[in-house]
Amino acid sequence: MSLVEAVDLNVWFAGGRVHAVRDASLRLEPGRCLALVGESGSGKSALARSLLGLAGPTATVTAGELRIAGQDTRGFGPRDWRKVRGRHVGLVSQDALVALDPLRPIGAEITESLLAHRTVPRNKVGERVVDLLTRVGVPEPEERARQYVHQLSGGLRQRALIASAIAAEPGILIADEPTTALDAAVQARVLALLDELKEQGTGLLLISHDLAVVEALADEVAVMRHGVIVETGPTDRVLDDPRHEYTRELLAAVPGTRPRPPRGPLAKGDPLLTVTGVVKRFGARTAVAGADFTLRPGETLGLVGESGSGKTTLARVVLGMAAPDEGTVLLDGAPWSGVPERARRSRRRTIQLIPQDPLSAVDPRWPVSRVVGEALAATGVPRAERTARTVLLLERVGLTPDLLDRRPAALSGGQRQRVAIARALAPQPKLLVCDEPVSALDVSVQAQVLDLLRRLQEELGLATLFISHDLAVVREVCDRVMVMKDGVVVESGPVEDVFAGPAHPYTKALLDAVPRRARTAHEPAQERL
Repeated sequence: MSLVEAVDLNVWFAGGRVHAVRDASLRLEPGRCLALVGESGSGKSALARSLLGLAGPTATVTAGELRIAGQDTRGFGPRDWRKVRGRHVGLVSQDALVALDPLRPIGAEITESLLAHRTVPRNKVGERVVDLLTRVGVPEPEERARQYVHQLSGGLRQRALIASAIAAEPGILIADEPTTALDAAVQARVLALLDELKEQGTGLLLISHDLAVVEALADEVAVMRHGVIVETGPTDRVLDDPRHEYTRELLAAVPGTRPRPPRGPLAKGDPLLTVTGVVKRFGARTAVAGADFTLRPGETLGLVGESGSGKTTLARVVLGMAAPDEGTVLLDGAPWSGVPERARRSRRRTIQLIPQDPLSAVDPRWPVSRVVGEALAATGVPRAERTARTVLLLERVGLTPDLLDRRPAALSGGQRQRVAIARALAPQPKLLVCDEPVSALDVSVQAQVLDLLRRLQEELGLATLFISHDLAVVREVCDRVMVMKDGVVVESGPVEDVFAGPAHPYTKALLDAVPRRARTAHEPAQERL
């Protein structure tokens, strides 16, 4: 019996004006993984959430046939769905920080599912919580069960969310971008866990823009575009011999498989940024232990490492958002660390941040004109000139003036990231700090943003500190790379040299953890980037 069977599934929003999913048909068998891939807005999540009755109160869902675990769900009400969710179908979403309740320990989160579905006696619940956390690879499970989500790293949060999703032993698991924000090593552990569940008979519906993850886990792939499944078939066939032009376009945009663009010699001249012996501590923990590097105009330096390795802390020191406990930072030849904020304020336009999630970095009530205009105002641009300057900035990043009055929530992921880049360019900076700028974007939009950043760097001579867990992206855009582990820079050098012949065991382990689609055809594993 199929675990999931949908025939001619349609989903409409906005009173029928938006046809999000069109005549989609799919089948999921026990112990198999079906992956849904496609650009943002292609209908992947709308399709998957409609299988759980979670398409939303404004959605209209119809189907010729729609069965979950053998039950016809087309006439289900809220009470019927509560019996199915958790017990027969588990959901692992992309952002565990949002999905898990911040006001209670993760052990209580898992306990709720166990009690709701009465899968174990009440006096055995605590023991079962520890067993589940152990099963998903959470170290010190008794202690972690008492911790809150904000006390966990990204990888631990995601594993805790998986533990909650599988607590009632559902036969179906829907994983919506489960590894997007994770570094390569943690991603590999989460993928291994999902693969283990599949081997035990769980049917897995995987939604992902990461084709390397799809290749590592999926048995079959369904490619969606504009709400339509345009191609479906065995994973090897679809990814190695795509029949549809759109599938070929997706595959051509995968970082690491695109030809590395020719780059001139490394930038020359005086360093724009000089970091010397920087140490940053939080209580007894040393987050950054003696970092040293320089960055020149026109150069891109990649900063990689696991969650908790010190990347973000070092970036905050560079941005002047955190003071080093030891060491110095020079920006454009003048002291940047160890000086009062009033002495830095007039120079802050020199260095700008492009965040990972622009939606949470700006006021959601503001239209694009105000988001970018605020940055112009801060640099003294008169009010009468701001609209025209904003339009020029939007055009520079490939956006049109008709977006001026839109709010961030009304933009696609790629559009929001381009607005964030326009906002960062408004003060005419010399240095950009890019913190995971493309991790949440699908591969085609990701490729467009990377190409945009490269073009802007060449046109404006920008220096870039590029922080990413995606080693394929780092190889594509960076001149040099710096690898961090436990606050220590364990290896650095030209990106091609480090990736082709890593000297440190940790660098080798990071490269070996990268899924295959993100590598080139060269062997051994650490040379596949």
